[in-house]
Amino acid sequence: MIRFPAPLRPGDRIGVTSPSAGVDGPGADRIDFCVGWLREAGYDVVVGEMMDGSGITSGPVAARAAEMTAMLCDPSIRCVVPPWGGETAVDLVDLLDWEALAAAEPTWLVGFSDVSTLLVPLTTRLGWATLHGDNLADTPYAPPDGLLGWLDVLAGPGPHRQRDSGVVAGWWRFAEDPHATSWKVVGDGGWSLHGADSLDVTGRLVGGCVETMVNLAGTPYGDVAAFGREYAADGLVVYLEASGDDAATICRHLHGLRLAGWFDHARAVLVGRTSAPDHPQMTQREAVVDALGRLGLPIVWDMEIGHVPPHLPLVNGALATVTVDGGVREIVQHLV
Repeated sequence: MIRFPAPLRPGDRIGVTSPSAGVDGPGADRIDFCVGWLREAGYDVVVGEMMDGSGITSGPVAARAAEMTAMLCDPSIRCVVPPWGGETAVDLVDLLDWEALAAAEPTWLVGFSDVSTLLVPLTTRLGWATLHGDNLADTPYAPPDGLLGWLDVLAGPGPHRQRDSGVVAGWWRFAEDPHATSWKVVGDGGWSLHGADSLDVTGRLVGGCVETMVNLAGTPYGDVAAFGREYAADGLVVYLEASGDDAATICRHLHGLRLAGWFDHARAVLVGRTSAPDHPQMTQREAVVDALGRLGLPIVWDMEIGHVPPHLPLVNGALATVTVDGGVREIVQHLV
């Protein structure tokens, strides 16, 4: 059974720790601003020791795993949000204290990119709902019309209704404006559908960044095939987004996920908008179709998931209904 942490409300304590990349330079100014922003919004924020930005990670792997475990097991902390992703969170996955986590009440973990390396195993191994959306550095950005901020999604069970925002945005450079609260709008975009004329499908959400998910596939920490079997009656809605690998590499990654059974119980696949490069002989869309087209699943393109903001927060484990039909393009999540 999916275990949803208690709703998050002002006054609750939020923990900040870096399981992957740490914080330094202009980025440190941004994180200080974001911590202050959360405190002004009424949250009690505690910042851990694993925040050093001088290396590729914030500290030794054992220390990072211990601090993440401690925050997730601390009953006074209701939510943990890293500053951002990074490169190698996969190194601490097997060093988390899974027995202590299994015995603890679930705590929200929030983020995307390399943070999804931790989100998925918490959901598939423990049944904890986790949230794929803004990292701490993005939290002050106001969501555009149609989308919700992750704090709004975690405030209650829903239904949480979000729709195609039509917005393509970018980040302000930290040195340019460390206090930005509005996305840099760079264009227009919209969801589109492949493999069906219309879509109205319900299933349990699971997914994340392709480049990190492929490293978990076939391991005890990314056994989405087993998760799908457990929730076969509900079915799955699998969502994925490419960070920066070229199309041929993404194609290989997706084939790997397919062979690991990630889509065995899927009813639809949601694909995030990407700025990752094409291959000279293959586009990013062609990569998805090459790997997943044979499954006959409907695919929704260009959703606000991942490395091209703004962000549409999705809760791993939530029961979600996705509708793309005529002028209706929306997803409704139930945290029950």
